[in-house]
Amino acid sequence: MAKRETYETRTEELLAPIVETYGVEIYDVEYVKEGSEWYLRAYIDKPEGVNIIDCENVSRALSDALDKEDFIAEAYILEVSSPGLGRTLKKDKHLEKSIGQEVEIKLYKPIDKCKEYSGILQRFDADSIVILQEDAAAEDKEIMFKRADIALIRLALDF
Repeated sequence: MAKRETYETRTEELLAPIVETYGVEIYDVEYVKEGSEWYLRAYIDKPEGVNIIDCENVSRALSDALDKEDFIAEAYILEVSSPGLGRTLKKDKHLEKSIGQEVEIKLYKPIDKCKEYSGILQRFDADSIVILQEDAAAEDKEIMFKRADIALIRLALDF
């Protein structure tokens, strides 16, 4: 397991009892380098959405737990936040909660000269994701993408 994955997994283990205490759930944890800085990001959520107080409470408790365990060698910046409205759907649990919602898909390589698609998430399995692309001029159509071809899938923002 890579260092990044180890840090993320261990942080999730520390975070589990904390989110239970504050009535939120873990959406995702990531350990990433941006520029010269390392960031440990914990994304939390709840059905009605998280607020700044939720983030502060979880951040303080997680910071204390991380200081006590002290398993990350590098200096890092801890951030605790909501995954946001246009949240990235990285895990199967994210996809499951998003069935029936509009998503945006970006591909590594174009299909029919197009790298970006949007539609209603219909279903998924270990190898593929299927969306329903609505077309006012023609019939709605289902499009299947291989998961290996997808660079990013996220909830679409409706404005």
